[in-house]
Amino acid sequence: MQKNKIDIITLGCSKNLVDSELLMRQLVANGYIVAHDPAETAGDIVIINSCGFIGDAKEESVNMILSFAEARKKRYINQLFVMGCLSERYREDLKTLIPEVDKFYGKFDWKQLLADLGNPYHPELTNERMLTTPSHYAYLKIAEGCDRSCAFCSIPLMTGNYQSRKMEEIENEVRSLVKQGVKEFQLIAQDLTYYGKDLYHRYNLSELLQRISDIAGVEWIRLHYAYPAHFPVDLLPVMRTRDNICKYLDVALQHSSDAVLKRMRRNITRQETIHLLHTIREEVPGIHLRTTLMVGFPGETSEEFAELLDFVREMQFERLGAFAYSEEEGAYSAQHYKDSISAKTKQQRLDELMRVQEPIAAKIQEAKIGQILKVIIDREEPDFYIGRSEYDSPEIDPEILIDKNALLTVGEFYPVRITATQSYDLLGSLPTHYSHTI
Repeated sequence: MQKNKIDIITLGCSKNLVDSELLMRQLVANGYIVAHDPAETAGDIVIINSCGFIGDAKEESVNMILSFAEARKKRYINQLFVMGCLSERYREDLKTLIPEVDKFYGKFDWKQLLADLGNPYHPELTNERMLTTPSHYAYLKIAEGCDRSCAFCSIPLMTGNYQSRKMEEIENEVRSLVKQGVKEFQLIAQDLTYYGKDLYHRYNLSELLQRISDIAGVEWIRLHYAYPAHFPVDLLPVMRTRDNICKYLDVALQHSSDAVLKRMRRNITRQETIHLLHTIREEVPGIHLRTTLMVGFPGETSEEFAELLDFVREMQFERLGAFAYSEEEGAYSAQHYKDSISAKTKQQRLDELMRVQEPIAAKIQEAKIGQILKVIIDREEPDFYIGRSEYDSPEIDPEILIDKNALLTVGEFYPVRITATQSYDLLGSLPTHYSHTI
């Protein structure tokens, strides 16, 4: 056990990761040695940033807390703190259930943790972070909270109403990160497309994108977590004309059946969704669309599920993830609908959906063979350099494995000719005139 060392464990989404990075910078400024998600914890203090999104994530967070509570009980660590979404929502219950935790904090009051450790908060470091990602990319959170009212979602109960960050503040953070060597920015929020509505009284993502893309040193901007209803189409010409905005959009659709979408309170129809997707593809040629779909929502009939399968076949999504509905305490669906689909049926539908998507994804990847793509190198492994194109977000999308007949630098961009596919990943090599034998 190392004194004055803090191990931070982050669970859940990249928005949580940003919160951990902000806290870590403050801790370092106060003289602590900090490690993030270490293979083995060695500090005398552990901080868990918890997730409370869906059942599996909550279970993972609770199990993590329990494991460190046991370590606290056995004096393997001196102090244990919990913050984040799960703690925000179930703080009082957790206090009773796991008394070994020294203190629980919510999603937005973690600054008090510094005070409880006997340290000041440094306001001059408000937007500075200790990056946990490779130094060439970072997540950029542009807002907190959500004003949507999707039936299945409990996130607004934990994060509150939508709160956009000021453009100037975001720009200053980007400039600071560029100075640290960051070249690629993953824009995140619970809903990117709502940006500015609360602060500027209009959807303002397009202007924000223009301002960020104008900053020298910003090479790639990638958009995550868009919402389909009331989509701000003025953002599409910006995506098309700005070279440093990736031709990539992550827009969670959840379903395609009108009946299911209505029960989900998604405020969009199947035909409106199809029209939006066609508009996006027409306005931004070559764009890769990532979506997330849900199976097993209360009342989903076999016919409605079949509609979803047909929709996936028709839309040919480049990237697709899916999950089974789980009832969330406090969400509209938990109060008004019966969770009527069995776990077995949900899993069968989930498996079938991904079987439909598999050949679609394979065909899209195979079409890249022979193309030369701009690729950023994320890491070096024994047999390959591992990189990504503008169509690939870190952690969730396929990677490009580049043969090691040339000396490449992690964090730099290279033109890579795609030579083959390997499962979902691509294989590639540098064009001959770029090769440099090791």
